[in-house]
Amino acid sequence: MKKVYYSNGKLLLSGEYAILDGAMGLALPTSFGQSLIVSPNNSPELHWESIDDKAKLWYSLTLNMAVFSADELMHNQGHYFKTKGDTIGAILLQILGEAKKLNPHFLQNEGYKVSTVLDFPKDWGLGSSSTLINNIASWAGVDPFLLSINTLGGSGYDIACAGSNLPITYRLENETPKVEKVDFDPPFKNKLFFVYLNQKQNSREGIKTYRNRLKNTHSLITNVDQITNSLLSCRELSLFESLLQEHELLIASVLQTKPVKEKLFKDYQGVVKSLGAWGGDFLLATGSEAYLKRYFNNKGYKTILPYSEMILQKNLS
Repeated sequence: MKKVYYSNGKLLLSGEYAILDGAMGLALPTSFGQSLIVSPNNSPELHWESIDDKAKLWYSLTLNMAVFSADELMHNQGHYFKTKGDTIGAILLQILGEAKKLNPHFLQNEGYKVSTVLDFPKDWGLGSSSTLINNIASWAGVDPFLLSINTLGGSGYDIACAGSNLPITYRLENETPKVEKVDFDPPFKNKLFFVYLNQKQNSREGIKTYRNRLKNTHSLITNVDQITNSLLSCRELSLFESLLQEHELLIASVLQTKPVKEKLFKDYQGVVKSLGAWGGDFLLATGSEAYLKRYFNNKGYKTILPYSEMILQKNLS
């Protein structure tokens, strides 16, 4: 019988980098995500295909189910795919293998046809990996945070977003995720827009820079927590903008770099904030729709999504 799993994408509004050290971040599940469709297969093979947001096949793989036996997983660990230059295959086998280690009854004997379907461009940085891990965890019946830690790593906020239909606050306490669903629905959301910077950012490089330059963890966490809590209760756009600017300057001082507005958009008549890894993916911009779109379009940034289109809209119940 066919089974379908779905996970939401993510955007981190506050806490980037600092969330790794225990700061509280405000994270927003997006209305874009990824599906995982699993059907039985008559042959003892795993047929895998990955479909992009344009319904085009961008990756496929066929594996004999024997590769998921304990001995094969112990000795393979994706080395075959790495030697063939197939890094995607190596990562996929690692995730599936770790899921089977967490649940030995997963991937037993029978074959499968599996399709993943993205409903956002995979270079947008909304979580093609985290949605995949969360979907596989649901399929395997294992803890998605543990599966993520054992494979691609990271803070885990993206995994929390993948399984939430509401905004969340997220922090790590003694390396344990603490997730709380929150009522974040700013009355000025018609003034909030997400602009794609036309390039996908390598988050690992950003984290490396952060680690090398962070001097005072306690001070950073305290300041980020205060900003996050203030954002949650903010009802005025002007205060919201001030908090975003404060956050930008705080992270810029740690990274020893200029905020994105100072680098690229000095003359913009509104606030611009980096989201996630600095230097790529999406940024948040405030302002009237007509002015904002005209400004960023003139600079070559054509992908602009209003808050109500990008962020999953759900009511608390």
